[in-house]
Amino acid sequence: MEQRNRKNFAAKVAIALTLTFTAAVPATLALPAGQAHAYSVSKANNVIKMGNRFLGVRYQFGAPSGVTNRFDCSSLTQYLFKKQGVYLPRTSSQQSKKGKYVPISQLKKGDLIFFKASKTSGSRVTHVAIYAGNGKMLHTYGKPGVTYSYFNSYWKGRYVTSKRFL
Repeated sequence: MEQRNRKNFAAKVAIALTLTFTAAVPATLALPAGQAHAYSVSKANNVIKMGNRFLGVRYQFGAPSGVTNRFDCSSLTQYLFKKQGVYLPRTSSQQSKKGKYVPISQLKKGDLIFFKASKTSGSRVTHVAIYAGNGKMLHTYGKPGVTYSYFNSYWKGRYVTSKRFL
């Protein structure tokens, strides 16, 4: 009986130490390198809400990072995600190589969707958009500037991959 009590006591101490240590370590340190954090609905909503403030802002290919009076597709995603503490590379091609792959059927608000230039141009990524829910995506290109488009329109035939960062 005494041996069983010692085992129970040791197990309780181990659990208490684990809980104490885990609570004391920031979440960014508690996960192994390269492992994604749990999806954040609030960060995704904040990205879309902030993106709405830039609707109509003009498109400029190669727009510099951090500038808000013009964007290209990847400077827009980089800017909006940085405001949520997520640092993305500068180009859509570089961004497409990061994050956690998500199939189209499992897209959530805030996921990034990557596209190629044309249906026949191979799979080289040249455009990025933010999934906004309900089949819509927030992005910027050409004459409309920052705008919403439906994914199932022109863009579906140019889809390459989608990734989760939030």
